[in-house]
Amino acid sequence: MTFKQPATASRGMVTSNHPLASLAGTEMLVKGGNAVDAAIATMFALTVVEPMMVTIFGAGFVNIRLADGTSTVIDNYVTVPGRATPDMFEPIPGRIDHKVRDELNEVGHRSVATGGTLLGWATAIEKYGRLTLGEVIAPAIRFARDGFRVSPYLQAITRMQEANIRRYPATGEVFLPSGKVPEAGSRIVRTDYARTLAAIAEHGPDYLYHGPLGQAIAADMAANDGLVTMDDIENYQIFERAPVRGTYRGYEVIGPPPPSSGPLHIIQMFNMLEGFDVRALGFGTVETVHLWAEVMKLAFADRHEYVADPASVSVPVAWLTSKAYAEERRADIDTERSKQYRHGIAPASLVESTTHCCAMDDEGNIVATTNTLHMGFGSKVTVPGTGMLLNDCMELMDPNPGRTNSIAPGKRVLSSMSPCIVMKDGQPFMTLGTPGGLKIFGAVAQAISNVIDH
Repeated sequence: MTFKQPATASRGMVTSNHPLASLAGTEMLVKGGNAVDAAIATMFALTVVEPMMVTIFGAGFVNIRLADGTSTVIDNYVTVPGRATPDMFEPIPGRIDHKVRDELNEVGHRSVATGGTLLGWATAIEKYGRLTLGEVIAPAIRFARDGFRVSPYLQAITRMQEANIRRYPATGEVFLPSGKVPEAGSRIVRTDYARTLAAIAEHGPDYLYHGPLGQAIAADMAANDGLVTMDDIENYQIFERAPVRGTYRGYEVIGPPPPSSGPLHIIQMFNMLEGFDVRALGFGTVETVHLWAEVMKLAFADRHEYVADPASVSVPVAWLTSKAYAEERRADIDTERSKQYRHGIAPASLVESTTHCCAMDDEGNIVATTNTLHMGFGSKVTVPGTGMLLNDCMELMDPNPGRTNSIAPGKRVLSSMSPCIVMKDGQPFMTLGTPGGLKIFGAVAQAISNVIDH
């Protein structure tokens, strides 16, 4: 029987979706590393043992709050390749999601965006960690070289994606050993990927962004009608951004700003919910579920209209997260009936498949980081000879031209990731995040409310 129970610790804590990955993070704390070292070691390990969810050529955010009160967000989200065009995919008529003909934005080389995870993680270690990149990658190299047991989760996702995995021999060779879906508990060894990680440990992120690994990606793209070029890889940038902040019933919520839409809309929803006695409505009642559904619909209407790469559109963050705008939208909610909503009108002056880690050390440094290659096994493409899977984050872009989040060369892809840190009276209260695509910020918001209100 599988069950969950609380865990407590006095010297530090690392959480993730896989015990080996959490162990890698804990190992960093034992070595004298801090929460940043622990979180990034966990993420590197997850690229090995939870490969269907994250890659070093993927996307994510690292939300850091240091013990001295400094807060920063490292944005290592993917960007659209320079050769992409707004009409490069054919949307399926009548679909409100991003489905296109022949799944070209989900499977294969044209679905790949320019990944930033490796550069983001290396930057986090260099600026805010205590250990070397080689020390932080070491557990991941060990797991890849010596092998790891297939979890029921990995087995299930492999079975779901089996047909697509078979289309790419370098992927099937590893994840379909003996030509079939591996049994849970059997062992997978990733020799090529261990060598790739060892080279990164020796040479740093330049091994990808200005070296042989990037050249291997670009060559594979050129040979298979992909879009990512060496210019895209060499010109990729991470950004360090100030987090968005908001309050809910005296608690402060801190999370990544756009191009992540998640924390922005979590704060927006909390501002609307403050006008209702959520505790009195009860946990899981019809009234509470209805209220959540209505505030989520309002948030999604604004997300569709206003939120994208902040370098391409002016995202009205202050207005969307203001208490005044929440009061205006709260008046639209009918507590007895479900409604459909349009986006608000901004003032004229304003223009399955992800994984998460939380870490905290005994000094009070906290990290919440969510990273992804998007759908299960991403594009399903492994760059031959490297063992490295590639993302399929082009599916996150709107395939219809002329919209806020339509495809444009160099544009940062919009995300719903919500790695959040919650404070109470200036002290850490909780940190959390989750996979789940478009469901992420609704889930994180409800988790925070469940603790605070219930």
